[in-house]
Amino acid sequence: MPFSIRTDLAMEARELHPSLPGVTEEKEEHDGVSISRIALTQDEAARRLGKQKGRYITLDAPELTNRPLDLFERVSRMLADELNGLIEGIGACENVLVVGLGNRAITPDSLGPRVVENVYVTRHIKQYMPEALPGPVRAVSAVAPGVLGVTGVETMEIVRGVVEHCKPDLVIAVDSLASRRAARISTTVQLTDTGISPGAGVGNNRTGIDRETLGVPVIAIGVPLVVFAATISQDTISLIADETGLHGDEERLKELAAKVIAEHIGELIVTPKEIDSIVADMTRIVADGINMALFGADYAEVRMLIA
Repeated sequence: MPFSIRTDLAMEARELHPSLPGVTEEKEEHDGVSISRIALTQDEAARRLGKQKGRYITLDAPELTNRPLDLFERVSRMLADELNGLIEGIGACENVLVVGLGNRAITPDSLGPRVVENVYVTRHIKQYMPEALPGPVRAVSAVAPGVLGVTGVETMEIVRGVVEHCKPDLVIAVDSLASRRAARISTTVQLTDTGISPGAGVGNNRTGIDRETLGVPVIAIGVPLVVFAATISQDTISLIADETGLHGDEERLKELAAKVIAEHIGELIVTPKEIDSIVADMTRIVADGINMALFGADYAEVRMLIA
């Protein structure tokens, strides 16, 4: 049985099927950040890539591994610009709910809850102290619903209840993802207008959080923070085959490696030893991008008010 590469990034899935019809892609480079915009327009293409039809935008900044503060800000601003582009395609979106998916107690799965802690929430201020706001800013609320194993409640049930009560025009869901390359763990952000499945990054998909299940548009923002060990083994075998020119047994060795890992290790998930600082950095980048996108010209004033 052929081994299936595990990745949540549409860009990486596209790399495995570069000539697939029903997929359009455009790329840009700006100040050390590459932007890939992929649109899946046909059902068959979506099925082959294991994604839903829609738009997928990936920001990749390899130099983030060196932690330059000016690059942090550039990536946040580019994230805000791309997020604004997706929001403009939906409408005014005056009432926005930000949902942080994941388990706060497990570092590589804690991105969503940490981002929520740094999003500027204004819904309560607009409701009870509107005079304190600098102008007609968006009503933003945020929630981190936790995970099924901790709460005993499906994430979708909690999010749906909040949506029914708050009636947002838009939901922005933030979660950790899985990549097929460890180098992308500290350098990449993906946005999509297709929604997301909680737990996707650790292979534990739950009911999807999307327009179909919630009844409102959902934009998902994800950062790859884990890699499956089986995926690393496949890439290693490919690199060895490329270096030696011995491609004859490559597929057989990949299948054997996948079988050995499945039988003796299981679905081992790998993350770098610097994951604490990586999550802190990516939390800052994503939260700043969301805040800048949602508050625009009033960003600085809202920041001072909330701080």
